[in-house]
Amino acid sequence: MSLAFAVVGLANSGSYVTRDVSARVCERETAASQTEMSTEKWRTGLQIQQLHTPTDNVDRSAMKKISSMFSALQEKFQRAKAGAPTPAAVAPPAGRESHCGLRFFEYLLVVSLRKRSSGVGYEPQVTYQFPKREVMGRLQREQEEKSMKAAHLFCFPEGVHWAPVTEYSSETFSFVLTEVDGSRRNGYCRRLLPAGKGARLPEAYCIISHVACFGLFSKIFDEVEKRRQISTAMIYPFMQSLREAPLPSPGSTVSISSFIPDAGTQIIRLTRPADSWLEHVDFTALFSRLNDEELLLVFTAAVLERRIIFISEELSTLSQVLHAVAALLYPFVWQHTFISIVPSVLIDVCEAPTPYLLGVQKSMMGLITDHSDVMIVDLSTGAPTKFITRIGDEESLLPLKLKEELLSGLSARTHHASTEQLNRLVSEAFLSVFVKTVGHFSEHIKRGGKPRQFQKKSFLKAVENKTYSSFVKLFIQTQMFDLFIQEEETQSNPNGFFHRKVKEHRDRMKQEKAKAGWVRGVVI
Repeated sequence: MSLAFAVVGLANSGSYVTRDVSARVCERETAASQTEMSTEKWRTGLQIQQLHTPTDNVDRSAMKKISSMFSALQEKFQRAKAGAPTPAAVAPPAGRESHCGLRFFEYLLVVSLRKRSSGVGYEPQVTYQFPKREVMGRLQREQEEKSMKAAHLFCFPEGVHWAPVTEYSSETFSFVLTEVDGSRRNGYCRRLLPAGKGARLPEAYCIISHVACFGLFSKIFDEVEKRRQISTAMIYPFMQSLREAPLPSPGSTVSISSFIPDAGTQIIRLTRPADSWLEHVDFTALFSRLNDEELLLVFTAAVLERRIIFISEELSTLSQVLHAVAALLYPFVWQHTFISIVPSVLIDVCEAPTPYLLGVQKSMMGLITDHSDVMIVDLSTGAPTKFITRIGDEESLLPLKLKEELLSGLSARTHHASTEQLNRLVSEAFLSVFVKTVGHFSEHIKRGGKPRQFQKKSFLKAVENKTYSSFVKLFIQTQMFDLFIQEEETQSNPNGFFHRKVKEHRDRMKQEKAKAGWVRGVVI
């Protein structure tokens, strides 16, 4: 079950997708009934709190949009429990997504803090938008306005408590707006202090795009900020050129000409990473906040779809770390609530009984009242302990042999490695866990009928190493594994990266087995 309106970390060919899936892991009626009651209790409590929220705290239309999306969540749960078919996902399956024909972005927004009508505190407002929406029909324009108002809540998730400052360190972070119909748009935000003298409020530049590539848009923000320092009018021609440019395929580069006074015409080259499922990820922040052993505990909890909350004061840290954790699950896709930066108006999502990955600013830590059955990770520099709370069994769930191999693989990284080199090394280290534990899945999908059927019993019997069996039995109950198998049953992709890695591993195992047999023959 997934939250309809979420901030989602993106990777896997640009998509960590929150999808509708049939709830195979909820087949047991007792468990489903308990989950339904817990979800209904949480949802009702959330709606009551929203109804009693003072109207000048939050934009009415944005909260109405959020409330309707929570209602969609409950409807989806009821469909899954009843066994009714769920709507098909709008996005292609994970790892197979294409951005052909897409623009770089849909909108550039400038979100500023303005005094509230009550005179107490501030609220975010869109003060500039490119391009304008005059050409849209009325209904489409109203829907877009609601989305933009929801977006600006994520640009300033802290709420109304702001004060003018003379110094402010700019930061870049991202989020995703997932609409009720399943369509998704990514938000990239850079917050900074506007030009001027004396104390002033920060403002945010926000780009809304269907493209998921954090590094690419960070470079675009660098160019926007450079032009903004000269004149706001300089931003328009650059963004117009960008909007007209073709989106490059993974590994390709597009060149954009842009004129800057006193500097002349400049050529800006924007390159997408070759590894498309990693183009929204940078593991640097993850390893700067967690050591390898701590990361393995987080990975284990995420693989088994538990509730995890990350705490930090920096929005950029929350955004990058949550995206990185989600990327460790490749080729599987997190199927539950994923909000990299939780706005203050949605803090009650922490009480949801279903799995989630959430990023919460440290200033809101006191608002998290339920610490049971949840892992809370403090990413703050110098934190006395990284785990404020956790279930406690994480060390014993991942097989010892796999843990030793993971730690060995991670130890090979170097400080001078590029982002792409680090991403490749880390992703392949964690990918090996899935290759060795469930990589034989394709041999147990019955090919005769349509649709093809996964043979769970024979699959479990054929696990490569019997010490992996307990872990595999837990993992195959997750929704991420369930959806992966559903996609393989209907549209297998034998040329995908994961499939190639599985084949390489199987071939290597055969060679080692043959070599061992030859050596035994010589000895005899």
